[in-house]
Amino acid sequence: MINKSSPAARRAAACIACTVLLSGCSWLPWLGGEKDPTPPAKLIKFEPETSASVAWIQDIGKGTGERRLQLVPALHNGRLYAGDTTGRVTAVNAADGRVLWEKETGLRLSGGPGVAGGHLVLGSTDGDLIALSSADGRELWRIRTVTEILSVPTIGGDIVVVHTIDDSVLGYDLATGEERWRFSEPAPILTLRGSSTPVIRGDGAIVGISGGQLVNLALTDGTPLWEISVTRPRGRSELERIADIDATPAIVGNVAFVGTYNGDLAAVDIDNATVIWRRELSAHAGLSADTESLYITDSDDNIWAADPVTGAGRWKQERLRYRDLTAPVIYGDLLAVGDFEGYIHWLARSDGRIVARTRASKGAITATPVVSGGKLYVYVDNGKLAALTAARSVPRRSSSAKTGAVSASAPDRDGDGEPADQGI
Repeated sequence: MINKSSPAARRAAACIACTVLLSGCSWLPWLGGEKDPTPPAKLIKFEPETSASVAWIQDIGKGTGERRLQLVPALHNGRLYAGDTTGRVTAVNAADGRVLWEKETGLRLSGGPGVAGGHLVLGSTDGDLIALSSADGRELWRIRTVTEILSVPTIGGDIVVVHTIDDSVLGYDLATGEERWRFSEPAPILTLRGSSTPVIRGDGAIVGISGGQLVNLALTDGTPLWEISVTRPRGRSELERIADIDATPAIVGNVAFVGTYNGDLAAVDIDNATVIWRRELSAHAGLSADTESLYITDSDDNIWAADPVTGAGRWKQERLRYRDLTAPVIYGDLLAVGDFEGYIHWLARSDGRIVARTRASKGAITATPVVSGGKLYVYVDNGKLAALTAARSVPRRSSSAKTGAVSASAPDRDGDGEPADQGI
């Protein structure tokens, strides 16, 4: 029997192909036994350096139903919105968690919500796309797309951009749900079960697709403004050649930071459509960035910090390895990541040491937390929605503590053939 709640089992499930059925399980030999080859790191006791606590918690439904979905809470105008796998959509007051309205859609929701203005848009496992009023949950329209939606629908002006599991990217009229355009490319034989969420910048939607490609599509008609290969598939087996971009690109100014599975982390100049730098690092959970730093959760659940200008590594936190971490999010001088047991780990941005730990609920956290107004909002897979707070600043230390990080170093893949100094 496989322990389906283990991080390794969930990582294996995330690698199930969308386009092919594998015969047998020879590619993952441990599936037939009890032993987990990558057991999650045990949590060590430590003296917290800062305070962190749960401000409120609200039960809003069934959550993800223990499936790996892109049901991520959305914050807009003081309200927090979330959907669950049974089709329930809930709006709560972000200040105190009080439920404002609930809507039963009857859909097996799997992606969203995306929110802007008076619209709330979600996708389903069956390919449905539904728009609700953000004010009261009233249904505005629903349509059927091409296939399962495992990304958050993104609203830009009067258009909704949706990335489906077969790597189609579609644009829909926000007011009516009418399809305006469609972009698609043939998917590789083997891909991760997931889809990068489109990011709107100016007149384009930037989307990561299977095979390590990053595209920028015109919002007007879906025409590619440019297409860049972040990682070229490499390796002998189809498993080794998976180079999907499932993590949502992080955009700072005119630069898009993007990570691929089995591949690279790269910085892309959006205006000039060129790769600024590239470093070898496998990632699919996600990343965050600001003008000062770039933060990544890699495929082994190590957390990295890097210089956004050069890609040079600053530190690497290894003490949460294989705990099925979310993408790191920036919270003042801290970073926050969630894990498979419902813990939020707070790290110092300066050196990566762990300074506090809070448990939101006894369930996995797979949705990236949301930060706003001094609160960290967390949607647990068991249907609990929580708001956490922590002191937003911590003293800088000159050396690593027991819960500290190590220096970062790995090969450079920017094409000059020389190893990177402190590079990821």
